[in-house]
Amino acid sequence: MPELASPGFLLRSATEKDVDALSELEQQCFSGDRLSRRRLRHWVRADNRVFLVAEGEGCLLGYVLVLLRRGTRLARLYSLAVGPAGRGQGIGKALLSAAEDASSRTGRLYMRLEVAEHNSAAIALYQQLGYRTFGSYANYYEDAGTALRMQKRIRYRPENLHTVAVPWYGQRTEFTCGPAAAMMAMAGLDKSYEPNASEELALWREATTIFMTSGHGGCHPIGLALAMQRRGFNCEVYLNQTGPLFIDGVRSPAKKEVIEQVDADYRLSAVRQGLQVIEQDFTQEQCHQWLEEGALVLLLISTYRLDGKKVPHWVTLTGMDDECFYVHDPDMDDEDNPLDSQYLPIARQDFAAMSLFGRERLRTAVVVKRY
Repeated sequence: MPELASPGFLLRSATEKDVDALSELEQQCFSGDRLSRRRLRHWVRADNRVFLVAEGEGCLLGYVLVLLRRGTRLARLYSLAVGPAGRGQGIGKALLSAAEDASSRTGRLYMRLEVAEHNSAAIALYQQLGYRTFGSYANYYEDAGTALRMQKRIRYRPENLHTVAVPWYGQRTEFTCGPAAAMMAMAGLDKSYEPNASEELALWREATTIFMTSGHGGCHPIGLALAMQRRGFNCEVYLNQTGPLFIDGVRSPAKKEVIEQVDADYRLSAVRQGLQVIEQDFTQEQCHQWLEEGALVLLLISTYRLDGKKVPHWVTLTGMDDECFYVHDPDMDDEDNPLDSQYLPIARQDFAAMSLFGRERLRTAVVVKRY
């Protein structure tokens, strides 16, 4: 970013030459939950962040670090620090405002942050800048303190937001995104349903395709829907192709035969169990209608825009507005922060491409309702 001058200090992008001074600021400003020198150097070099410093009289007075979640419209304030020499000059407000502007110019619509519930000075600053509390997270800090979750729309456009309160559950294995997404939907529709590790594996055993591109098999949409119906939920599956799913992901003829058999068995079970399988594409307008009707939706996406890998991945649709899909992603981000995986905003045009998987351009949705 260009250098921005303010009375008494200058705002500019952080560089590797700043790492020592940044580390010293960490020691001055925080008694725990500090960023190590190694992590500071990592974020200086990274491209999915906004990292600004305030400089005055040849020394660093403060910094702000914002993480930009790939493939989404979400920015998260990761750390904001102002050293003793810079306090009382409006540096924190200037840094955060500049970070909001820089994040907005990357296409981000929302800035989220966590702040200790007893940090009244920081909370007052965030409220002054337009942040609003939308939840809390217990045992968030090293001292087991509670964090308030705050959010601000940093790039306003008219919206017609519809969201559903859905508990988040993180997948415990690399191959159980489908069960985790299914459990979130069931828990959102039935408050007495409690997701757990045993149920996660049970759902996977009932819905797995046996084989996938490599390693353990993923979950078939019909298999997931059948498993949820057994647990008292009413499901229907939208599927834009009639042939066996995921068969292009394996090379072995023997494995292809297994996948074909599993696919045929699921389709036969759907007929016998009265599960409706609609072999056609669905629209974003239908997704909005399903939410309005009180349903939740499991969607299969390709993770390419999120992590650069072409891997099938299940998420739970929890909200929509005129510009974004909001999803619960059962896989946590690189910083292992579950808060960044909840109500994750993804632009509609991005989701249109993200929800097509593989060479066959598979698009599928499982609509889940209570009977």
